[in-house]
Amino acid sequence: MPLDISLIQRLRPYQRLHYSPTIDSTMNEAARLASSGAPHGTVVLADEQTSGVGRLGRSWISERDVGLYCSIVLRLRVRAEELPVVTLALGLATVDAIQTSSDTACDLRWPNDVLIHERKVAGILAQLLEGSIIAGIGINVNQTAMPEHLRTPATSLRLETGRVHSRETLLTNLLESAEALCSVLTAEGAQSIIRAFCEASTYAVDRRIIIEDTGQKGITEGIDENGYLLMRADNGRLERIATGGIRPDHLFAQA
Repeated sequence: MPLDISLIQRLRPYQRLHYSPTIDSTMNEAARLASSGAPHGTVVLADEQTSGVGRLGRSWISERDVGLYCSIVLRLRVRAEELPVVTLALGLATVDAIQTSSDTACDLRWPNDVLIHERKVAGILAQLLEGSIIAGIGINVNQTAMPEHLRTPATSLRLETGRVHSRETLLTNLLESAEALCSVLTAEGAQSIIRAFCEASTYAVDRRIIIEDTGQKGITEGIDENGYLLMRADNGRLERIATGGIRPDHLFAQA
């Protein structure tokens, strides 16, 4: 069933919403709107994306009427080098919305994955554009099956809980949480978000990981002031991970 946009608008009457049943990518449309002067908090929604975008240009599978696919125009007073902290804040907002809407516990994996039982249920992508930030958020809500052989095994709220969830309620909670956490970031600074992320994530501190792109292994030692992950590599050096994804080092865990 398509999103009930009139219900969302009643619940968030002051939020500018742009809805399309089908779109190539909500991020593309949000970027166009931002370039035309769209205000902070403008939201682009779709029931289906034909070219959904994930991190590093990877595709985000966007099945019609079962997921939440949205992008938000943010105009925040943050330095360009603090963009990773915005991603962390949106990850926290996504976890809060999922837990509030479905009573389902989530984990956060730096930089942008929301997990349930080590399976990806949501992803966040934030990009700078001419003084604004385009924040894309995708959540698997009512899918009854997920593709096999993904880089990260995926799941949905329905698969995890055995029941159908309201995408309208989830979106409303997401927008409320994103607004609150962006306000915290602006008022209190990056460290408040970083502390909260480290508390909410099992990956941020003392987790044995492997870096996807390089195969380098080590143990996480928190997040630096700009939102980048710190890892004590096996050679003893403290590494700052600025790009690339991470995975748990299962081989180490089995040894």
